[in-house]
Amino acid sequence: MTDRIYNVLILCTGNSARSIMAEALINMMGQGRFKACSAGSHPTGKVNPFAIEKVISINYPPENLRSKSWDEFATSDAPIMDFIITVCDDAAGEVCPVWPGQPISAHWGFEDPAAVEGSEEEKRRAFDKTFRHILNRVRLFVSLPFHVLDHAAIHHELAKIGTTDKPQ
Repeated sequence: MTDRIYNVLILCTGNSARSIMAEALINMMGQGRFKACSAGSHPTGKVNPFAIEKVISINYPPENLRSKSWDEFATSDAPIMDFIITVCDDAAGEVCPVWPGQPISAHWGFEDPAAVEGSEEEKRRAFDKTFRHILNRVRLFVSLPFHVLDHAAIHHELAKIGTTDKPQ
């Protein structure tokens, strides 16, 4: 077993909901093996209150979260990322900065719960559903035996995780 800590960057366009929840889940479920951060190509500048509710539900400190630009992670003094995961289709199709260290990238598309219109209860249900899907994929991700897989195998497994929970 290795004591290595893997850096993970979760990308979305607004960095207000899906990427924020994924960051918190990876940090909590990774039990110190992962340092996850999130960012957006066009950050909203605020974290969605329903995402904050979900993060609090797993006892993750919401004060650790903020909506920020992916430019923060493309500087020379930024941490070297091992993994880059996009969680929305818009961010997956954008031209990303060049990430030092050639991180393994994958796309895990999720429906945008922040786009749901309706009552607070309807919005909360949308966040619950997306949170469950993210949780399932993060569970698979943090369980991978990175210490025995080569680069190609890890890339394959990350891509495969991105297809779990897809509606039929």
